[in-house]
Amino acid sequence: MKVTPLNDRVLIKRMEEETKSRGGIIIPDTAKEKPTKGKVVAVGPGERQEEGDRKPMSVKVNDIVVLGKYSGTDIKVDGEEYVLVRESEILAIMG
Repeated sequence: MKVTPLNDRVLIKRMEEETKSRGGIIIPDTAKEKPTKGKVVAVGPGERQEEGDRKPMSVKVNDIVVLGKYSGTDIKVDGEEYVLVRESEILAIMG
């Protein structure tokens, strides 16, 4: 199934965080927090302005981004988990 975000929305695949702390302690699944980094999978066409034009998106497919832990809406497509967020919920582009 293909998912195409609308307007200023971005589909992101969360990247798994390190399961071991700096001191070598392995963190169990129950204690893990949601990953804050992810890879952009799909981007909408941009928000429509009052004049009718679309505002260009700042992110593109394959960008690695930082988002809030509880940002967006979690969705599952073909067994894979993604998060759908507005472009304004993306905190930074890495790289």
